[in-house]
Amino acid sequence: MNNKNIYDTVRLNIKKYRKMAKITQQELADLSDLSHGYIRDIESIKMGITFSLDAVEKIAKALNRKVKDFFEEIEENDE
Repeated sequence: MNNKNIYDTVRLNIKKYRKMAKITQQELADLSDLSHGYIRDIESIKMGITFSLDAVEKIAKALNRKVKDFFEEIEENDE
């Protein structure tokens, strides 16, 4: 997949790892101490918002992943 920017890569990976963990956006929000709306906005390609590395770190901890995992390119069949 040829992502438009690094934010799209990170947001797709967040969604992928959240689904792999079988948790909802609300559960991820609770685990990462971020709001449900913010998690929803981060995961949405259409929103186009930017987000901080601090938020990515909180999400990574909540999903038991390394921050670098979220910066890896996603294959089309992984989505």
